[in-house]
Amino acid sequence: MAPTIGLFAVNSHALADPNAAARVAVLAERLGYDSLWAGEHVVVPSPRVDPSPMEPDEPILDPLVALAHLAGYTERVLLGTGLIVLPQRNPLVLAKQAASVDVLSAGRLILGIGVGYLEPEMTAIGVPMEARGARSDEYLAAMRSLWHDDAPSYDGRYASFAGVDAYPRPVQQPLPIVVGGHTEAAFRRAARHADGWYGFLVGLRAMAQHREALDVAIARADRDRPLHVSVSPSRPLDPDTVAAYADLGVDRLIVIPPPGLSLDEVAEFVEANAPERVGASAI
Repeated sequence: MAPTIGLFAVNSHALADPNAAARVAVLAERLGYDSLWAGEHVVVPSPRVDPSPMEPDEPILDPLVALAHLAGYTERVLLGTGLIVLPQRNPLVLAKQAASVDVLSAGRLILGIGVGYLEPEMTAIGVPMEARGARSDEYLAAMRSLWHDDAPSYDGRYASFAGVDAYPRPVQQPLPIVVGGHTEAAFRRAARHADGWYGFLVGLRAMAQHREALDVAIARADRDRPLHVSVSPSRPLDPDTVAAYADLGVDRLIVIPPPGLSLDEVAEFVEANAPERVGASAI
């Protein structure tokens, strides 16, 4: 089956403007895109240093706030975070925010998470880089308890609570979780704890390697259900490229407009990558 098409960066650059983002979201839904994705950086180093992906003056809105805004302009398209840096968030506050967006969108949120890689950002927020994977695993378990358990509680090293509850619960039960990252740890985390995996700027050769690693992680996790695979491709899309990603087990291709485009140029990019033009499935 051909992959579906998603659109990344609906909260940054030209689409940090709320009216521009709404216009593009409506266009993408009309053209058959299956999902809109918002990235996250709370702060970035100033002046820019590697591996920061952004200049300090490039605008980027909070992903959940931006997706809540776009939920009001759309009806069917899924709304994904790509990716929230989980260890730098309070898990109970994030659980409330995610449940709220899922309710406001009538059950369309995909919560994409990662463990982070930008040390100046995490240091400024007050979260150490070390043990961020273990912290993320605990936070995810704690959030799931708050979303899904009759009597939510969690007792861990990084998160601990009992005797509290939070409503409304997410519309989706369970709320879908996607894990991003290109490391063995990320593959294991996705296979054990998530509904999907997201690879960012992954070419066909790299995807073939990641596919093998994902299959190993899935086998070791003894999953009883498929792992949905989303990828932001590192090359322009055409029917042959879409088919090649499909052959590698990719379920969704999330295209990224180049930075610095005007609103009209972003709209042209969205039209050029519409599912019917690139040989992909549409909603």
